Amino acid sequence: MAVGRLSGRDPWSGETLHLEYDDGRITGVDRGPEDADLPWISRGLVDLQVNGYAGFDLNGDDLSVDTVVGLRDALRRVGVTTFVPTLITASPERTRRALGIVVEARRTDAEVAAAIPFVHLEGPHISDQDGPRGCHDATFVRPPDLAEFELCQDVAEGLVGLITVSPHWPGSAEFIAEVVAAGTRVAVGHTHADGAQIHAAAEAGATLSTHLGNGAHAQLPRHPNYLWAQLADDRLTAGFIADGHHLPVDTFVAMVRAKGLDRSFLVSDSVATGGRPAGFYSSTVGGDVELTDDGRLLVRGTPYLAGAAAPLADGVAWAAAAFSLPDALTMATTTPRRIIGSPHGPPRPDDRIADIITFDWQPGQSTLVFE
Repeated sequence: MAVGRLSGRDPWSGETLHLEYDDGRITGVDRGPEDADLPWISRGLVDLQVNGYAGFDLNGDDLSVDTVVGLRDALRRVGVTTFVPTLITASPERTRRALGIVVEARRTDAEVAAAIPFVHLEGPHISDQDGPRGCHDATFVRPPDLAEFELCQDVAEGLVGLITVSPHWPGSAEFIAEVVAAGTRVAVGHTHADGAQIHAAAEAGATLSTHLGNGAHAQLPRHPNYLWAQLADDRLTAGFIADGHHLPVDTFVAMVRAKGLDRSFLVSDSVATGGRPAGFYSSTVGGDVELTDDGRLLVRGTPYLAGAAAPLADGVAWAAAAFSLPDALTMATTTPRRIIGSPHGPPRPDDRIADIITFDWQPGQSTLVFE
């Protein structure tokens, strides 16, 4: 990449940032007064839960290296510079095959390697109950198995960096402790565990909650329940699907205020149908689905959600309307970057210029608009 200069407004301070770069790396950062004619500038969005997007399906039968490369390119066009491929509950053989393909994609494409820090196994050790199980296939839901996890890590060459577990299973705390000791993050999710089991999971080393408020029963006791337990436990940092369909705005605001910005992050949880025109599709996640004009993805003929379709940029805009643009970007850049151990805060010398985004947005817009 040639020598260049990139300028934009810092959403947090309002100042203008002038970034000088050479050979793909930032060499200097200067600050100046705000210039309202410039776009916003920040580190790229980080999506810790991506099942697919724009027709690229990480859980599909036709998953290939080209799928992963195409997904990376499609996400980059909507501002996501770092993403975590998410593999849902499946047979052990299918999961291992998918892991091997992601590993090969990172090995053969430097930009894919830079964009993917690790893989997220969302299951198979989740609740087998309707509601908490979500769209996961009940056939393959099974108890925690350390030998199975270690075999997955062998195939993945250590790339499994996050696993979602329901801690209602006997032996869950011991499984979580072993997985965390081996260097993998554990999230509580798709669970019907009671409060004591939730807190035991956090004590064993679980640090995250997977799309809190979703993957749950339609009706719960007022208290106690597994949502309150996760909100109350400061050891758990919570992910939220901020698309206006998975959580009502009041629920989202209350949950983020309970956790705080430094323990809240946004995810798309997008599937391959995301980014496509409204219509009817056949999907690995959800089966026969309908994508409505307003972006709601439904199991065809029912009112039930079949996953998420909006990119993270839409979630940032939706969260910004509820809070502010800086707060929304904190939940889509700063907090998730801290979780994965990547640099966060304002751009600095030696950062990759490819990890910086510029975009337009003003109150009332439903998404970020990228240069």
